[in-house]
Amino acid sequence: MEKEGLKRSLDLLRAHSVTFDSIVTDRHPQVQKFLREANITHYYDVWHIEKGLSKKLLKISQSKDCEKLQKWLCSIKNHIYWTAASSSSAQERVAKWTSILNHVQDIHTHEDPVFPQCLHPQRTSRDKSKWLRAGTPAFCRLEKVLTNKGILKDVQKLSPHHQTSSMEAFHSVILRFAPKNVVFSFLGMLCRLYLAALHFNENAGRPQATTAAGEPQFKVNFPKYKKGQCTAKPVKADPTFHYVENLLNLMFEKVVIDPTPYVDEVLQICIPEDFTAQFQKPDKLDVIASYV
Repeated sequence: MEKEGLKRSLDLLRAHSVTFDSIVTDRHPQVQKFLREANITHYYDVWHIEKGLSKKLLKISQSKDCEKLQKWLCSIKNHIYWTAASSSSAQERVAKWTSILNHVQDIHTHEDPVFPQCLHPQRTSRDKSKWLRAGTPAFCRLEKVLTNKGILKDVQKLSPHHQTSSMEAFHSVILRFAPKNVVFSFLGMLCRLYLAALHFNENAGRPQATTAAGEPQFKVNFPKYKKGQCTAKPVKADPTFHYVENLLNLMFEKVVIDPTPYVDEVLQICIPEDFTAQFQKPDKLDVIASYV
């Protein structure tokens, strides 16, 4: 379904003379193959890769002799985002990514000439116990996860510019207009998707709210991925609903006066048959007789 949706979206964009520089998605195998065969540059969303890695490392850090890894989970998570944002080539991404294995040993010069040393200022650590040592179970298991052939291949394609977070936000808006636990007709679903798009497009660039004194507003948030820890989250300005006024003006000033062209447009929409129509419906009397 995801591959088919991507194909239709690309066809629609091409029909409107849109050209592609690159596309950012998750690591869906069919999508990877499709974009590779279409010769379109494909980048991976950083959050999807980070989420999978974080789950593996959290599980390892709960094992015996690997408790030290818990001090590095947040740093490794930040490191993958920094690697994606600060690199300009696949080789640089891999070099910066693998440098974390030296960094956790308090070694800040690296063998790879693409990234020969850490960029942070040299300083003496107050907590000497956090550094890992080569050959220990914690370091060996960390190295195995971070230098996995599949992970290194994925790191090469980390998106340096754009991520899929805005699309995830749009999906959450869709759930407000079309909840998954409610069944809608095809036209009903289509209309709700249009409304969700109108609402999202109008409010996607909302500024941060400010206090009466002009200070930016924040709220304390407890996201699930923080495992009980809190974080500050900017408070956005209230959403606007000008699209509703535009729809009402269109309805009462044009559609009500002459509905014919709008009805014709709706009738031209190709409504697919229900999935249940593909199957032969059994005779009710036969089903009752079989039950009895």
